[in-house]
Amino acid sequence: MTLKIVTVIGARPQFIKAAVVSQALRVAGHQEILVNTGQHYDDNMAQVFFDEMGIPKPHFNLGVGSGTHAAQTSAALVGLEEILIREKPDWVILFGDTNATIAGALAASKLHIKIAHIEAGLRSFNRRMPEEINRIVTDVLSEKKFVPTQVAVDNLHQEGITSGIHIVGDVMVDALMQYTPIGEAQSDVLARHQLTEKSFVLLTIHRPSNADDDIRFKHILEAVGSVEQTVVFPVHPRSKARVQRLLKDVNRSILTIDPVGYLDMMVLEKAAHTIITDSGGIQKEAYLHRTPCLTVRNETEWVETVRDGWNILVGETVEKIPELVSNFPTPTRWEAHYGQGDAAHTIVEILANQ
Repeated sequence: MTLKIVTVIGARPQFIKAAVVSQALRVAGHQEILVNTGQHYDDNMAQVFFDEMGIPKPHFNLGVGSGTHAAQTSAALVGLEEILIREKPDWVILFGDTNATIAGALAASKLHIKIAHIEAGLRSFNRRMPEEINRIVTDVLSEKKFVPTQVAVDNLHQEGITSGIHIVGDVMVDALMQYTPIGEAQSDVLARHQLTEKSFVLLTIHRPSNADDDIRFKHILEAVGSVEQTVVFPVHPRSKARVQRLLKDVNRSILTIDPVGYLDMMVLEKAAHTIITDSGGIQKEAYLHRTPCLTVRNETEWVETVRDGWNILVGETVEKIPELVSNFPTPTRWEAHYGQGDAAHTIVEILANQ
């Protein structure tokens, strides 16, 4: 059976996931209509991913841009409703937990179009995070919930959701396995910034709870600035002015660079001595690359990374960062919790057989 699919994306992590799912849909002969809400619109935040990963040019770009959660969600909701009414797809595919995700879920459910939620069942159990609200609502509205692990299944069961759940692994494993060797062959990011393997710390901070509070952000930068290794910080455009201002009061220089594409990021993550981040996706990628990670949050959706000793939460204790970088406890184990790199193929097969 040939399917007509509308896939909704809007932010960097979704571009990565869509790259492998769109590829699997094309190989299987299905029709995909790709809609980019435009939540990430800077070339370094968006276009480079399409270029490097061979993502098809979106059929629609809603140009939502930056703004409040309400502004982004409402603009995406209006645009997506028009597209869904016109295209009448068999399924809408949604990824993760962004405002594009919740907008797609609301638009599709009210038009009685079936929803497939990829990366379902993840929970931080912190409803102060907008992402937590987005993922909970999307899971409730989705006919198919494609989950990465048994932990995600358990989370859904605790909320009374028991149908339409499929453990398929994580499509970001598919992407990492496919594109990391390409990055290692093509990327010059280490040479460009005069870096050598395992000699630097990679820093990414973007969550509003960290990046929008001057006192909090400065505290993080001061702690990170005290580590012995060179610190490389690809700065989110939204934070650039604040970072430059706050770094004037930090004793040690941090190497700030523009956002990098996926290939460069895979090389940086794999080559780093340690990763310090508040990104959910980068925590998981650190685990997959077997790079120690310090997460500047109090909780994580990727509990396996903490349980196995590769990820330490330092939310309210950022002053411990320099010591942890120097003396990271030896991880207890490593397992392929997130699959073998065939999640996208499995998802497409399940949808085609419904």
